[in-house]
Order: sequence, then structure tokens, then C-alpha cells
Amino acid sequence: MVKLIAIYRKPEDEAAFLQHYREVHTPLVRKMPGLEKLDVTKIDADAMGSPTDYFLLAEMSFADEATLTAAMNSAEGKAAAKDLMSFARPIVTMVTGTVQEG
Repeated sequence: MVKLIAIYRKPEDEAAFLQHYREVHTPLVRKMPGLEKLDVTKIDADAMGSPTDYFLLAEMSFADEATLTAAMNSAEGKAAAKDLMSFARPIVTMVTGTVQEG
């Protein structure tokens, strides 16, 4: 299994960000072909309980690299990416990874 992971730093307007994320972006992501699971975590603090610049973590699971690549190149994947850049470009980092245990 591979994951596409989006790590978001705190937005200027948290309420507006979350509203767009839940009402617009998440439905677009859920339409991506081959998406097996979407986990979204609101980050509350660092491991010591202190404030952090991180705000949200989204993990999108796919069966394998080929499925992820096909999803990213699909019309649905391109729509999700376009939306992401419209509201989160300066605060998001995207990475991929292979699940080792789980």
C-alpha cells in the first residue's frame, strides 16, 4: 500500500480553511479512482503538548504506486490538485510513502 500525504501548516483563517476543506476539497479527493481510504487528522499540539505550526494531516491510501499514479493523472485527481492549489498552495507539503507496517 502507498500513501499520498498532505501536511498543512496553520492557515490564516482556520474556520474558512476547514469549511472549504470539508465542503469542497474532501468530496473531490473522494472521487479519485483507486482511493481506498482517506484519513484526515486535525493536529492539536506537538508530542510534548506545545503549540505547533502544523494544522492538518491527510493520508490517502492506494493499493500500489501504479494506482496512485493513475489517480493523480485522472480528471478527478487533476480537479483535486487544482482545488488544492487554489486554497492551500503556500501552506501544504505533499509527499508519498510506502506503508511498512500496519
